[in-house]
Amino acid sequence: MRHLFTLVCLAAGLMAGAAGVQAQTESSPGDEPVTIQSGPRVVGEVFEYATGGTSYEGYLARNANIDRPQPAVLVVHEWWGLDSYARARADQLAALGFVALAVDMYGNGQLAGHPGEAQEFSSRVMQDWPAARARLEAAMARLGEHPAVADGGMAAIGYCFGGSVVMNMALSGMPLEAAISFHGVPTVAVNMPQAFAGSVRIHNGAEDGFVAREDLVAMAEALTGQGADVKVTNYPGAQHGFTNPEADAFAAQHDLPLAYNAAADAASWQAALLTLDATLNDND
Repeated sequence: MRHLFTLVCLAAGLMAGAAGVQAQTESSPGDEPVTIQSGPRVVGEVFEYATGGTSYEGYLARNANIDRPQPAVLVVHEWWGLDSYARARADQLAALGFVALAVDMYGNGQLAGHPGEAQEFSSRVMQDWPAARARLEAAMARLGEHPAVADGGMAAIGYCFGGSVVMNMALSGMPLEAAISFHGVPTVAVNMPQAFAGSVRIHNGAEDGFVAREDLVAMAEALTGQGADVKVTNYPGAQHGFTNPEADAFAAQHDLPLAYNAAADAASWQAALLTLDATLNDND
């Protein structure tokens, strides 16, 4: 895969440091030299959009060292709201050459201060899927107009509550090439599932106390029934929140069954990047 090589090179650039030194690749006679930056220059900005009389404050991240339009990926936050973790994931995607929009599902940048409030916020979204879909469509429409975004399909990734959201985006037939869930609770919020021809990847902790196995199977079967290419991966020993390095602190603070798992985090992230490459990039 041509673009998979690009992802690997960009990831290597991250580890090499941000010295900002430019180098030229060797080229055959008659070829134009290609300038490569030693590392990405990620820039982030508040990205506002509105629907239903409410304003939403997303976070847009892109690599300013790339001067051509790039594929777009939505990042849907955990039940806490659009916090530093969701923005960090957007930054990671931007460093690898995607334009990443961490969406605001609660409006006006609201953040939950404790699990009870997070449950209230997230339940309100999932109990009114048409409204949730409208705010996602508003974000996608404005994102598609951004000059840094390439024409073509988008993908969405989500964590915890955000994983539930992206699974339902696929189940409702939203225009995505891929929907990738990390420790998402497989709650079906869609009343009338629609056809979906994209890829759905569900990364689940085998010891996740929030995910009932029968619910996970039911979600996978529902998505498959609508035409999706579905793959579920259960990571041995991984609990809910396994991708978030702050999960252990949240567990101690709020007495929740959460835990970070570095191995499952790394494996699921690598798998997600392969999915994004396969679905969003031209692999001629």
